[in-house]
Amino acid sequence: MGRQRRESVRMQAAELFEQEVRPPEVARRLRVSLKSAYQWHQLWRDGGREALASRGPSGSRCRLSPRCLEKLAGYLEQGPAAHGWVEDQVWTAARVATLIGRKFHVSYSVSGATRLMHRLGFSPQVPARRVAERDEQAVTAWKEATWAEVKGTGRSAGVTSASRTKPGSPAGRAEHVPGADAE
Repeated sequence: MGRQRRESVRMQAAELFEQEVRPPEVARRLRVSLKSAYQWHQLWRDGGREALASRGPSGSRCRLSPRCLEKLAGYLEQGPAAHGWVEDQVWTAARVATLIGRKFHVSYSVSGATRLMHRLGFSPQVPARRVAERDEQAVTAWKEATWAEVKGTGRSAGVTSASRTKPGSPAGRAEHVPGADAE
């Protein structure tokens, strides 16, 4: 969407250049920077409208073919347990990168696997880190009994001060002190 919109603006600039409108006026009319207008004008002079056309998405190309992407989406639909991760049912980016390496013999970074997952309509999950020996009953009992005591009721809503040396409010200041009239 964004690429098409930007190309549309460049094509409008080409129309204005064909009408002999100068780059500063093109920048003003299309609400673009003066630098962009001058760059587009130079490209237009050297190569015409075609020089201002989009050259497709930037960045490196996907290392998996469309068929491999379809297979990967199918593998992701099967879930992690079908591919050896039985601890939980979450696809982390690291697991997807490993799966891609195993199935397609292509190396992907964790961030690259994340982008690929988003492209396929999946989002990587971050598993909750829990100790294997965690005793849920003991944790619940501690929260109910001990945490309420430790937490306390909090501070009262009385007058507070950020100063450690002079607690109190402006109302408690002596009248002859600078700032006593400021409230």
